[in-house]
Amino acid sequence: MAEHHLSKEHTLKNNNNIIVVLTHIPDQIVAERIANALIKAKLAACVNIGAACQSIYEWEGAIETQTEFPLHIKTSKDCYQKVEALILKMHPYELPDIIVLNVDGGYNAYLQWVNFTMA
Repeated sequence: MAEHHLSKEHTLKNNNNIIVVLTHIPDQIVAERIANALIKAKLAACVNIGAACQSIYEWEGAIETQTEFPLHIKTSKDCYQKVEALILKMHPYELPDIIVLNVDGGYNAYLQWVNFTMA
């Protein structure tokens, strides 16, 4: 198998507009609905729905264990407020986790695709 060598400048390209929004949904069907709504509304370039995982947290004084499906939403800072509003509208939790990670670098061709899709 031939190796493909990319220079650092091709694989680490700073793009301050791309973010990844993380949230967890207790139901795969609802996770798929949110993902599809984000893509159809052009609020995300891609949404990954992860395998079911166990979340353990304290809520109203009790330790809770919940099976949840993680969503990784690739989007732009410009779209964040609408992404958040859509999640809050469709999410079944009273207080959903919504966390934003800034993308400081990555594979340049992929970052360009995300930017193109979000344009």
